[in-house]
Amino acid sequence: MGVLVSACLAGERCRYDGGHNRVPGAAALVATGEGFPICPEVFGGLPCPRPPCELQGGRVVSREGADCTAAYAAGAAQAVEAARILGVAAALLKARSPSCGIGRVYDGSFSHQLVPGDGVAARALAQAGLTLYSEEGSPWT
Repeated sequence: MGVLVSACLAGERCRYDGGHNRVPGAAALVATGEGFPICPEVFGGLPCPRPPCELQGGRVVSREGADCTAAYAAGAAQAVEAARILGVAAALLKARSPSCGIGRVYDGSFSHQLVPGDGVAARALAQAGLTLYSEEGSPWT
């Protein structure tokens, strides 16, 4: 049984700014075939690069004020479907992300302030029964 891995942690350039957040352990999971890279934001049809987004009162909003909630929700649904098709029971996700954050996300002020909460895809994957691990303190990082 494998694990979904936030693609940016595996070294794919899918961050909002076109970069990545490569973590050697996450990249190794993908390289050995145990990990399956996903990017819910790309799954939802968002371009790369794209404007940064944060959670604001149940919506996902860009710094410019555009409501991106539908794209994030679509990407979360695609991530859940990928987990189902692949038969995985766990996911290693990017911390603080409006998609993948677990336990803490940015507060929507674009001032680097964290608040309790989960990203849209993290919440959907948890509701689908997956065990979630953050890059911060996971067995693979």
